[in-house]
Amino acid sequence: MKKSRVLTGVTPSGIPHLGNYVGAIRPAIQASLNPQVESFLFLSDYHALIKCHEPEKVYASTQAVAATWLACGLDPERTTFYRQSDVPEVMELNWILTCNTAKGLMNRAHAYKAAVQDNAEKGQQDLDHGIEMGLFCYPMLMTADILMFNADKVPVGRDQIQHLEMARDIAGRFNHRYKPLFTLPEAQVDDNVETLLGLDGRKMSKSYGNTIPLFETEKRLQKAVNKIVTNLKQPGEPKQPNESPLFAIYKAFASEAETQAFTNMLAEGLAWGEAKKILAAKINDELAEKRERFAQLTSQPAIIEDILQAGAIKARSQAQPLLAAVRDAVGIRSLK
Repeated sequence: MKKSRVLTGVTPSGIPHLGNYVGAIRPAIQASLNPQVESFLFLSDYHALIKCHEPEKVYASTQAVAATWLACGLDPERTTFYRQSDVPEVMELNWILTCNTAKGLMNRAHAYKAAVQDNAEKGQQDLDHGIEMGLFCYPMLMTADILMFNADKVPVGRDQIQHLEMARDIAGRFNHRYKPLFTLPEAQVDDNVETLLGLDGRKMSKSYGNTIPLFETEKRLQKAVNKIVTNLKQPGEPKQPNESPLFAIYKAFASEAETQAFTNMLAEGLAWGEAKKILAAKINDELAEKRERFAQLTSQPAIIEDILQAGAIKARSQAQPLLAAVRDAVGIRSLK
């Protein structure tokens, strides 16, 4: 039985937080253990350049994100784990696909339309003011990332479904115009993926400033947890799970039995301060060994680099034959 090929890209943009771990890292690593799945996971460092023009931040984030995935249990033997910029075939395919894609398709991309609308609302005469080609062509590079490895499924959030539809359109156009070389990828949307609440009860996000760093020391973790908003109920007063984001965060790290026991303790009047100590201890139980592994990896970046280079070799062994077939299909051939 042919394995299903699943591809996931992770843009290195800062240090991952607890929400990234619960919502993306942990489920992706668990999914990669499925023997019926061929998993590809890459660091999309070229995509990072679209929004970040700080070289040292891109560099540091790439190291931190790679170390995070490895520390959290990603097995590079089971998963093709590579850095986008180490697979030059992707960029060549990007250009070939660009030459076979209608500009009108890119005009309809949500991010580009939003930027144009923002300029219109600000009264800019040039509706493309400040819009760089990286933003405009982002769906093209994403398409090359996907088609380069003929991914069957691509896990995405609902805001990325349009890009998968574009990738299917571009693949279909190439297949019709030249030769059927590309698989039409499917978006894999998991509505059950957990969205972790932040310190203030909103979705945990760096843009809200309400995150809990993933690999803080145990002491700093407790300090971060202590900032979670609660109400003014005193010790001994019954408390409900929906009265603080503290409960939802605990649930993301606990078994059903533990969650029920915690619910009962709150109902019996557990003090918020004690509840926060229990939560911090629960998070620490899951992350302590991972935190130590993260520290080891970041102190020896050569280890990370060796893993990424080995992954690039695996990735290129898949990419090179397909690119050769694509080049031949479009007429770029040896004159011998």
